[in-house]
Amino acid sequence: MSSTFVRLLTVAALLCGPCAALAQDQSPPAPAPVAKPPKPPKPPKPPRPVAATPAPDANAPAKSGSSILGGAKGQGPLEVTSENGIEWQQGAKAYIARGNAVAKRGQNTLYADVITAYYRDIPNSSQTEIWRVVSDGHVKITTPTQTVVGDHGVYDIDQAVVIMTGQALKLTTPQDVVTARDSLEWYDGKQLAVARGDGVAVRGERRLRGDTLVAQVSQAPGEDSRISRVDGKGHVIVSGINGQVGTGDTGVYNADTGIATLVGHVTVARGDDTVVGQYGVVDLQTGVSRILPRPPTAEDTTRGRVQGIIIPRQKTPDTAPAKSAPAAQKAQP
Repeated sequence: MSSTFVRLLTVAALLCGPCAALAQDQSPPAPAPVAKPPKPPKPPKPPRPVAATPAPDANAPAKSGSSILGGAKGQGPLEVTSENGIEWQQGAKAYIARGNAVAKRGQNTLYADVITAYYRDIPNSSQTEIWRVVSDGHVKITTPTQTVVGDHGVYDIDQAVVIMTGQALKLTTPQDVVTARDSLEWYDGKQLAVARGDGVAVRGERRLRGDTLVAQVSQAPGEDSRISRVDGKGHVIVSGINGQVGTGDTGVYNADTGIATLVGHVTVARGDDTVVGQYGVVDLQTGVSRILPRPPTAEDTTRGRVQGIIIPRQKTPDTAPAKSAPAAQKAQP
């Protein structure tokens, strides 16, 4: 079937916030108010500018710049294309675009096999607003600086939250990549990405893994968006240059400095050398680490110990086993 193209001024909320959604199509045309004779008559599908009225309130919590959903200012209408047409279900109050559906607004684009936009009535008005968008199959959201992919996506417009599930979940910025197994969430107002289930954040050779990762995305004026901080919880593992690996119950990683702070059952290892404590600071850029028996708090006056196991290196691979065994025994704590 030939490609169907629809320009929907009133479905612009799909990527940015609520707006009117073809009010005249879902109810008989209302007569023009008598008290406002200058108002032009309403044709069946007029390009009315009323969609811009509720947009500021809906987008007030969101930040501009690195928004993955699309800003509210000056991006124009939403353009929707699909190979198998666009279906309007009045009973379900939904618009459904099927077959390689693409929804584009400004420089932000949503791709999916099927895109469904749900609308609701605006109280004391003949208009409607989009409040929920569901995308299924090969879902991808792209902006000039970010890309999110998954199999199923739900966009809650009221909360400005996108939740992606499925296989190969990934958030990509020019400098960073975040992946997850169970879900990848984007909170537009706070500029936060949450990776649940074996979350991994990667920048170059530096890597942080945990059961749950919360990544803060920042964007300076005129620069690309980037991850500035990652908080990890549960089985946190950090790694950097020189094969250094640190583990802990929780961790905070400063992506700008390359320093990771680990708390709880901390270990830092490089090859066979291992240091164990309860608090550690690991510089993933320089390879320098510091392990403490406890977090450096003034209230904590208890004494603790840091344990280290240092394995001496063989100078030559031909060293006889009989001579190397006593040296290894002396190195044991």
